[in-house]
Amino acid sequence: MTTARRLLATTALAATALHAGPLISTFGPLRNRLMPGLSGRGRPGHVALTFDDGPDHLSTPHFLRLLAARDIRATFFLLGSMAVRSPGLVQEMSAAGHEIALHGWAHKPLLLRGPRATYEDLARADGLIGDLTGTPSRLFRPPYGILTGPAHLAVRRLDLTPVLWTTWGEDWRAKATPRSVYDTVVRDLRGGGTILLHDSDCTSTTGSWRTTLAALPRLLDTCAERGWEVGPLREHYTA
Repeated sequence: MTTARRLLATTALAATALHAGPLISTFGPLRNRLMPGLSGRGRPGHVALTFDDGPDHLSTPHFLRLLAARDIRATFFLLGSMAVRSPGLVQEMSAAGHEIALHGWAHKPLLLRGPRATYEDLARADGLIGDLTGTPSRLFRPPYGILTGPAHLAVRRLDLTPVLWTTWGEDWRAKATPRSVYDTVVRDLRGGGTILLHDSDCTSTTGSWRTTLAALPRLLDTCAERGWEVGPLREHYTA
């Protein structure tokens, strides 16, 4: 191989590593062990409750009513493409004390986007949600939990902190049931953990939010029985 070809190959490899290198963060057990901050590991007596893919005018209000009845606040990672359809609902969620965070504009893997497209997607959603709530977003969760080099650069420019999860319910699956969602969450749930659920089925099996909603009361009961406070991520790291 000539020097020129070796240089081209090295440059291509470096570019690939920059773009996809952070993919190690997608492997849950490894991430939880090596990247506790990115996983959402917080204080032992607290569990962060988070929802993705909303707001959805058909489903999200049901979650808001259940949480209000329990006097619990959560963190909602919103899609800009959904928020623009229900601006009043976003404002209602914020006014109710829930933490509004960023899930990007379109629910597409960041691996399919270059640096410019990644930044524009995040900035567009960040601007809309900030305008609706009057408060800048602090947190970002990438679609499918896949972070890339350009995404890390974009969140730094936008002053966002990426947060994934320590346990999830796999509630988007067609075969999910309230029992399976509960069992899947609790299997890996520890004090200080972050739960990922979905308050919308816009990227999931149609009607899957009903399964999540049915599983939620038992999950909250289990947290209470184990002595864990449930709340948003903004309260997760305080002493």
